[in-house]
Amino acid sequence: MEIKVPEGVKVEQKANRLDIKGKLGSNTLTYNDSLLNVKLEGDTIKVEPIESKKLAMKSSNLVNTVAKEIHNNMKGVNEYYERKMTMVFVHFPTTVEVKDNKVVIKNLFGERSSRMARIMGNTKVEAKGQSIRVYGTSLEDVSQTAANIKGACRVRHKDNRIFQDGIYYALEE
Repeated sequence: MEIKVPEGVKVEQKANRLDIKGKLGSNTLTYNDSLLNVKLEGDTIKVEPIESKKLAMKSSNLVNTVAKEIHNNMKGVNEYYERKMTMVFVHFPTTVEVKDNKVVIKNLFGERSSRMARIMGNTKVEAKGQSIRVYGTSLEDVSQTAANIKGACRVRHKDNRIFQDGIYYALEE
């Protein structure tokens, strides 16, 4: 499978690692070189399975996965991946703060202790009012950060059909 490197993206190959740089930042992708051959030739990247009867099925499935990850990383350094989230509360005013590499959710359900969610990689989080924006160059890191925030607001010891406070993914318009 061949992947064309878009304009404005610089790719360097070192052993079993690809360093992808663009106008918004850089991503690093590590792959298993015992199953795949990844070659950088000019402005194309070739991803091929290793010819082995034992590994044929495993490596052929892995080709598409690694090729898509390379494509996503090249797209991410040119335009941010973004997840929009909305904070919902009925009675107790909930607030969200970003400190270092954590998102602190205060006063959820009137709880005295704060709930924390970890920010993955170089992902950035902005909280304004009831909307939260999670964005970055890596699709995996952005998605995992959004899932961490949603998971930190999980309803515990209450009926989640009644207590629907929390942070949810915003509907796209």
